[in-house]
Amino acid sequence: MAVQHTDQSVPPRLRFSDISVRFGGLTALDGVSFAVPAGAVVGIIGPNGAGKTTLFNVVCGFNAPAAGSLELDGDTFRPRPHHLTRRGVARTMQGLGLFSGLTVLENVMLGLEGSARHGALQDALALPRSRRGEARLRERSLQALDELGIASHAASLPDTLPYGVRKKTALARALAGSPRLLLLDEPAGGLTHEDIDELAGIIRAIPATGCSVVLVEHHVDLVMSVCGRIAVLDFGKLIAEGTPAEIGANPAVTDAYLGVEPV
Repeated sequence: MAVQHTDQSVPPRLRFSDISVRFGGLTALDGVSFAVPAGAVVGIIGPNGAGKTTLFNVVCGFNAPAAGSLELDGDTFRPRPHHLTRRGVARTMQGLGLFSGLTVLENVMLGLEGSARHGALQDALALPRSRRGEARLRERSLQALDELGIASHAASLPDTLPYGVRKKTALARALAGSPRLLLLDEPAGGLTHEDIDELAGIIRAIPATGCSVVLVEHHVDLVMSVCGRIAVLDFGKLIAEGTPAEIGANPAVTDAYLGVEPV
């Protein structure tokens, strides 16, 4: 079980305060409040339709809350999808989101485009500053691939590789920008038991880089093994929040989620 120590003197990396999201007459999130400490791995679990992905979409600026607010490192956070990389926020999707016509390296580099400081005109003219910027993106991308043990596949097309390597490619793309907050959306989906064990080790190591992790995952054993704290959603409401041991012993969580077979 994961044991994580956080500095209580610093503000949480991410704070949700009374977040509500409505789609017409449907309330997807209803007054959700909890915090993600700096240097922590926090899990979010719950049945399908509980609001987990909607919560991620709020952080990424895809769903605007009808009420409530976000804070990032103690500052009010009004997310805009195209500025997330510059704000130090990265996300993996439930699907791979890889471009089949680009190499593994090019897919990872694409995730860094939002942090590039050279402009379109410089790119078009192939000016020295643009070339230096591309070289830096390439170096950072190769480093991310190397850290995940897949640098040897840099020149390969994703569709030619095993699914586990493609999953790592998507993760490398998110990590290449050295984010301070990483949102992992069902990273274990489709992986073998061996791949999941390897993924667990990768997730546990991420906070050492200064990055906090929020994990949405149906693989409960993975969540319990890597997360220091877990938030449980049901029908858009936060029904429990605590350590893995506290969540596992909570009758409300058992009734809502842990007592049924996750899908």
